[in-house]
Amino acid sequence: MPRLFTLKEALAILPDVRELVVRARKQGRDYADAERQLASAVATVRGNGHSGRALREAQERMARSSGKFQRTIQDLESLGCEIKDLEMGLVDFRSSRDGREVYLCWRLGEDTIAYWHELDAGFTGRQPLG
Repeated sequence: MPRLFTLKEALAILPDVRELVVRARKQGRDYADAERQLASAVATVRGNGHSGRALREAQERMARSSGKFQRTIQDLESLGCEIKDLEMGLVDFRSSRDGREVYLCWRLGEDTIAYWHELDAGFTGRQPLG
């Protein structure tokens, strides 16, 4: 069962959410770089059978990057919020409004949680709190 947040509860964890989203975005870019490095090393090995060391190093970097990224995502999820779009830094907090479940919506770069939307509306359906 998803956690339901009051606005006050969501705001209380927002600093942690912000920090984890920033970290996850950086780790996601690091992972993508490691993936490209691994693909390049695989192509080199296939092409001439050499550079086994580079391949091992790329595999190790990829494993480290993946592990860090997954741990950060798990840390975010353990707070009870839902990551909707990591590149946008878009995070929702399930809440209750007028007797129905909705999302409190926050995006990286916003100072506070100032929007909400229906569960099926998404980012484009955001409405100001108030």
